[in-house]
Amino acid sequence: MRFSAALVPGVTLARGVSAKSTEGKRSGRPNVLLVVADQMTPLLTGLYGHPVVRTPHLNALAEKGVLFDAAYSPCPLCAPARACMLTGTYSSENGVYDNAAALGCDQPTLCHHLNLLGYDTVLSGKIHFVGPDQLHGFQKRLLPNIYPADFSWTKSRDHKIPKTHARSYLGGAVHVGRSGRNIEYDELAHTEALDYLTHKGTQNRRDTSYQPFFLCISYNFPHEPFWPPKKYWDLYEDEHIEIPKLPPGFEKKHSAMDRWLNRHHGVDKVDLQKPSSLLKLRRAYYALVTYIDDKVGELVARLGADDLMDDTIIIFTSDHGDMLCERNMVQKRCFYESSARVPLLVVSPHAGQEGHVSKTPVSLLDIAPTVLDLVGYNGSESFAVDGVSLVPLLNGQEQPGRAVFSEMHSEGVYATCFMVRKGKYKYIYIHGHDEQLFDLDKDPDEWDNLARRAGYVSIRSELKECILSRFDPDRIEKELRENLKKRQFLTKAMSKTGQDWAFAPE
Repeated sequence: MRFSAALVPGVTLARGVSAKSTEGKRSGRPNVLLVVADQMTPLLTGLYGHPVVRTPHLNALAEKGVLFDAAYSPCPLCAPARACMLTGTYSSENGVYDNAAALGCDQPTLCHHLNLLGYDTVLSGKIHFVGPDQLHGFQKRLLPNIYPADFSWTKSRDHKIPKTHARSYLGGAVHVGRSGRNIEYDELAHTEALDYLTHKGTQNRRDTSYQPFFLCISYNFPHEPFWPPKKYWDLYEDEHIEIPKLPPGFEKKHSAMDRWLNRHHGVDKVDLQKPSSLLKLRRAYYALVTYIDDKVGELVARLGADDLMDDTIIIFTSDHGDMLCERNMVQKRCFYESSARVPLLVVSPHAGQEGHVSKTPVSLLDIAPTVLDLVGYNGSESFAVDGVSLVPLLNGQEQPGRAVFSEMHSEGVYATCFMVRKGKYKYIYIHGHDEQLFDLDKDPDEWDNLARRAGYVSIRSELKECILSRFDPDRIEKELRENLKKRQFLTKAMSKTGQDWAFAPE
């Protein structure tokens, strides 16, 4: 079943939210600041209680807003996750199956709706759009592409070539204080965002026709390569750094999806388990998380300095997490907590219980309808979305029976793969292969697969039916193969003409 939630006419902020004014200073609507990190697992942040990793600015924001303790990526991969977040639809609905798939220009996004409300919609940083439409409703992009906008990254469904991602997770690949594309791009994106906020602050003070903004600032870090600035590396000089612990015979606990992804990432070509290497890797990751936290602090400080804080909704999240050698795995693409779970923090000056932690499972799909609900959207058009507004949860109305899904069908896997989280249980379905069931309360590290245990037949059947009643694995497989075939053909044709869709701002 798909939901239209906050996109239907007549839905406003009033759903159980404490009465606070929704008026901005002059516009009548709040600003929105969406901050997106890349490959940040909440488990390794102070925001979610890690005893070592320092995130003081995010911690301070959480005291003013609502933290979601069970937020998931609808597809644990960069481009699909971002497309899902902006459209509120699953990748099997919007067609963005992998990092080389185009989001259609006929797909309504959050930005399109906000444009109709008179918002200035602006993007600074990474977004990873593929295709000729490089805006998808954003009126302005402040930086050029950092990743290909064409189909050149399209991967074969059947003849996959192992990558070298795993080499980035060795201690020797960690470089402290070294400049590179990621940090240069993040610094530029951050500077552009700060300058934009200063401009809006000046406009707010001087112009009675102030236009509210939706600013998405998207960073590369803490995504590899793990090259932290020395300032942040030094913060963890004397700190205790935990490294992953693997049980004896852990390889036997790997699913078909795990084995496929380890081959895709090149894990079998390196030794990821040397303690000295793991310590260096984790320390670098801690440092990059704190780097992002500092950026958030600077954005919040600029909002305050420019008198915008009281009229701005702030959302912090990530597209997906990072296995970071847990289970002897790297990167993302799988459904374990380190990969599929994301941080999600919502601070609204006009709604919500300050300091509340919501336990209800939620999704990045929910961001679009939540924003539209918070800004009082009363659109005349209704488009089906898979996310729902989180405004009731912001007000403490938990929904313990809610199920959220994630899917991964391309780029490293050989079958359609799904996950559902409901209550304390997580169920993973690999079509035609394995299934896994975990009790996250008793087994947060997800080593004890309950799928074949006699006492769990009922919950396994229930969660499997949740997936199969919502998704058609065979249809998705067929559509994906046709889509890949077309993209591979177009890549050949475009290489002959030199055609490119790369975006460069005016």
